[in-house]
Amino acid sequence: MKKLLFLLILPFLAMTGPKETVKIKTSAICEMCKERIEKNLALTKGVAKSDLNLDDKVITVEFDAAKIDAAGIKKVISETGYDADEVKAIAKDYAKLPNCCKKKVD
Repeated sequence: MKKLLFLLILPFLAMTGPKETVKIKTSAICEMCKERIEKNLALTKGVAKSDLNLDDKVITVEFDAAKIDAAGIKKVISETGYDADEVKAIAKDYAKLPNCCKKKVD
C-alpha cells in the first residue's frame, strides 16, 4: 500500500523544479503593503511562498527556479507599486497605492 501511494505521488514531485530562496529589500511600510505584496506573489506562477518582514522591509521568497527567477519576482513587486532592491516601483502602480503605503516625503 505504501509503495502504491508513493508511485501515485512521484509524478507530482517530478513536476516541480529546484526550489530556491531569495531575499529582496522592499519599500513596504505597513501591514497593507505586506498583504498586497504577498498576495500578488502567491498568484505568481512558480512562487511557493513569501514572507515580508516589516521590521527590515525584506521579503523572503521561495520559488521554483524552472518557472521564475529573482528578476521576475522583483518585477512582480515593482508592478505591485513597491521598490524591489535596485528595481524601482512602476510609477502608475505606485500612484494606485493608498496614501499610508507611500513613502513619506520630508
